[in-house]
Amino acid sequence: MKPENKNKPKPKMATGMAARETAVRVLMAVTLKNRPLDLAFDDMASDAGLDSRDRAFTMHIVMLSLRRYGSLNYLMEKLLERGLPKNATWTKAAIIIGLAQILFMRTADFASAHQMVELIKNLPGKESGFKGLVNAILRRAGREKETLLQSLVNQPLIDIPIWLRSRWVTAYGEEITKKLAMALQSEPMLDISLQNTAIQSEYADKLEAQVLPTGVLRRSFTDIKALEGYDKGDWWIQDFSASLPAKLFPDIKGKHVLDMCSAPGGKTLQLASKQADVTAVDRSQNRLKRLKDNLSRTGLNAQVITADASNFTPSKPVDHILVDAPCSATGTFRRNPDVMLHKTAYDIEKLTNLQQRILEHAFTLLPVGGTLIYCVCSIEPDEGVSQITHFIDKTPTAERAPVTPDEVGNIEEIITSEGDVLCLPHYLTDQGGMDGFYISRLIKK
Repeated sequence: MKPENKNKPKPKMATGMAARETAVRVLMAVTLKNRPLDLAFDDMASDAGLDSRDRAFTMHIVMLSLRRYGSLNYLMEKLLERGLPKNATWTKAAIIIGLAQILFMRTADFASAHQMVELIKNLPGKESGFKGLVNAILRRAGREKETLLQSLVNQPLIDIPIWLRSRWVTAYGEEITKKLAMALQSEPMLDISLQNTAIQSEYADKLEAQVLPTGVLRRSFTDIKALEGYDKGDWWIQDFSASLPAKLFPDIKGKHVLDMCSAPGGKTLQLASKQADVTAVDRSQNRLKRLKDNLSRTGLNAQVITADASNFTPSKPVDHILVDAPCSATGTFRRNPDVMLHKTAYDIEKLTNLQQRILEHAFTLLPVGGTLIYCVCSIEPDEGVSQITHFIDKTPTAERAPVTPDEVGNIEEIITSEGDVLCLPHYLTDQGGMDGFYISRLIKK
């Protein structure tokens, strides 16, 4: 009888390997093929057969690697003596994922280096020959961790693409831009909107969550499907900032509210939970599928229509309108770090034209005295305050209805001098921050 091999890998090790390989695959899909992070992750995690724990671990690594992509590339170049070999795509991704774990996570240096080396070693073709390079870089990173991290201290802007950095400095100044960059280094929280606010205290305890000023529950990230109340449809996931627009309407019980560009549907669920007669419109069938799934899970009702918001006209008159316009999503860079790699200044220019068309059309559908909420998950002035100011200047019947602090949990810093709402990611830092968001409330005179 052979003695037991104590060094034999355990099944858990194999699973960890699958998680790290999936992380490398997703990173390459996002950075090389410009695939959206959520779609690439869902496809590849499913293909790998990852369970909920490893899915969460993989997503955490990828999100971290993308949020700190500028820093990790900078450090990789410092550690390389001759640069990366040509076409070493797997090698680069493996090094980035390995460095993210060694430098920014509480992961054993040896385990991270070993599994990345094993991954490269088992590749077909020439890249398998780079295992020694990967091993040397990751082991050195482990030894020089403190020095490497110290080299990033005075470079908070390194993770923000230059084109976006210059826009933010122009709009907000250098100090606030640094604060925005620092916010990128923190992991986003999981925000939960309750269908019934009467059970807020109960669910705060059940979900081990804190209650934010507007009643949103907040806790650390985890697999949402494993949390109590998910299957019952008692709540849905929605960032604090994204939950604000639907709160700014007057009483909408029984009123027909048109939710334009509604997918993936958090605001639709809010409106429906207030017993509004909701028509949700979006041009993306795939994104609307998630909205329909959430309506089914929560038991809420809304008419869902696939259409172009810039020319859609409902079959019956509306009372109020919510325009969650397509945008650059630069305010969600913590939650969707692939945005910084995929968007450009040219995209913002195209999107502002689209926003203008949708806003102008939506306002023609609004009755006199009706409320229109315009919002974008962007902190670009061109998509926010400049868009609204231009619209009001050329539309005599459009008037701002200023938002007051008591409507947004008495968080005064998010109210602008014009009475709009501008959430910046470094606000509420002591409670985990927030997504960047712009909101303006208009009425038709």
